[in-house]
Amino acid sequence: MRAANRVASLLLATALLLGGAAVAVQALLLTAHRPTPLDTTGWFDALSGTRWDDPTVQAVAGGALLLGLVILVAQLRRWTPVRLRADDRDGWYLHRRCVERRLANAASAVPGVRRARVRVRRRGGQWRPRVRATGDPAARAEIEFAVHQEWHRLTAPRPARIDVRLLPRRRPA
Repeated sequence: MRAANRVASLLLATALLLGGAAVAVQALLLTAHRPTPLDTTGWFDALSGTRWDDPTVQAVAGGALLLGLVILVAQLRRWTPVRLRADDRDGWYLHRRCVERRLANAASAVPGVRRARVRVRRRGGQWRPRVRATGDPAARAEIEFAVHQEWHRLTAPRPARIDVRLLPRRRPA
C-alpha cells in the first residue's frame, strides 16, 4: 500500500501545485490589469455571485471534507506490514504471508485438525500468531506445539503468545 500512497500523494501534490500556480498567475495579472490567459468573465461572475447558502456549494464542500477525512484516516491507519524481521542482529526478513502459510500447514498437519488458518499480527514489538482451526478441541496443545516448532524453524523471534481458536467439526445433517 505504500507505493499506492506515494503515487496518490505525488498526483495530489502535482495537481495542487499546478492549480495554485495558475491561480497565483491569474490573480497577479488581474491585479495588474493585464490580459489573462483564462477567460475570467464567465467563471468569475459565477463564483462571485455564488453564496455559501447555495446547496451546490454545501454539497461540494461536504464532499471535499469527506474525501479529505477518508484520505487522512487511510494515512493514519496502521497497515499490516508485508515482511517480518527475523532477527534484530542480522537484518533478515520473512514475508508475512509465507510465514502464515507455513504455520497454517504445520497446524493442519496435526492429527484431528481438518483445516487451519493463521494470521500473524504485531502487538507492540512482538509478533502474535492467531490460529483458527477446525477439528478436535483436544488437539489444542498439539497445534500450539506444532506452530511453536515451525516458528522456531523459521528462526523468527519468539512470539509473546500463540492464540489458538478451535472450532468443532460440523457434522452432516
